Amino acid sequence: MQIYKVGGAVRDRLLGKPVTDIDWVVVGATTEEMLAKGFRPVGADFPVFLHPKSGEEYALARTERKSGRGYGGFTFHASPEVTLEEDLIRRDLTINAMAEDDQQNLTDPYHGQRDLESRILRHVSPAFAEDPLRVLRVARFAARYAELGFTVAPETLDLMRQLSESGELEALTAERSWKEISRALMEDQPQVFIQVLRDCTALKVLMPEVDALFGVPQPEAHHPEIDTGVHTLSVLEQAALHKQPLTVRWACLLHDLGKGLTPEEEWPRHIAHEHKGLKLIKAVNERFKAPKDCQELALLVGQYHTHGHRALELKPSTLLELLQSFDVYRRPQRFEEFIAACEMDARGRKGLEQRSYPQADYLRGAATAARSVAVQPLLEKGFTGPELGEAIKRERLKALKAYKEAASA
Repeated sequence: MQIYKVGGAVRDRLLGKPVTDIDWVVVGATTEEMLAKGFRPVGADFPVFLHPKSGEEYALARTERKSGRGYGGFTFHASPEVTLEEDLIRRDLTINAMAEDDQQNLTDPYHGQRDLESRILRHVSPAFAEDPLRVLRVARFAARYAELGFTVAPETLDLMRQLSESGELEALTAERSWKEISRALMEDQPQVFIQVLRDCTALKVLMPEVDALFGVPQPEAHHPEIDTGVHTLSVLEQAALHKQPLTVRWACLLHDLGKGLTPEEEWPRHIAHEHKGLKLIKAVNERFKAPKDCQELALLVGQYHTHGHRALELKPSTLLELLQSFDVYRRPQRFEEFIAACEMDARGRKGLEQRSYPQADYLRGAATAARSVAVQPLLEKGFTGPELGEAIKRERLKALKAYKEAASA
């Protein structure tokens, strides 16, 4: 029995990055031997075990063969005869196909260290094209390591394009896709993930609503970058630079989908794009079964982001409607995330990344003013039921009018 550290732990050590998760491969062992040593089995499809003390995953060396469509369409074979090289060749990228023993002696049959030094993301073997999930994984790695100068090898991008055009991507489950998408959006350069998907035509398959934004012009006076797709990437980049949570990043990606529906003869204006985009945002949300908080914020940002930008001009009654839509009284955090998404949208414009966004503090102040209305005095005046609701609304409107006058003074 020989045990090797494999994959990301080896890659990140060589890159000088912190090693978090460690995967192990066991060569020359049987399931019975692992059980005898106290390992606990957890793998449903192939033999994976948890270490009796550390709890880390140990997998028996295995080979795989394509047997059906999609990520799960594989037959695995594990036995003591499977070599380390045979196990490593089934991995996605050369930089993930290295192993080291307990003395840190490197086994690198597919030149992963060379590609690390050359900053290249390259597939290990033609079998790469058998697993559609790898299109998303490679794009995610491109986003993670873009700051180090990594790019996708042209021949790997060609295989990703073949996979995208083969219909295999449609076989991915919503859960598997979302796991990769959500992880990629939380990388330091999530815009690279979207760009790589577009480069290999996968974006057109997975998110045609986002892909449709590229080439759609906006008024240059407001958007010096002009192209709506380029703007979307810039907004996502700003969201990452400002360390926004997943909910905000997802909303940033989808906020302008309605502009993809504007007839060419109306370009570069996009009248009522906020309302038109809601059905597209809903479709993308449902396609990937995004978490409820991500779905809700994306829809609200899509509908109201222009309200956010015009906050200083809004009538008190419109401002109150906006606050009510977000239920700022019970869910203040969601409104805070809306403000963040609006600010990222404003900053995601060429040359305007550093411009201040006074609307943010103004909206926060409006929410505070509306929340400050006390209900108890109204109850003491005898208001109940629907009448109480109307009385609260009147008092909040009064508070917002006072707030607007004070802010304008």
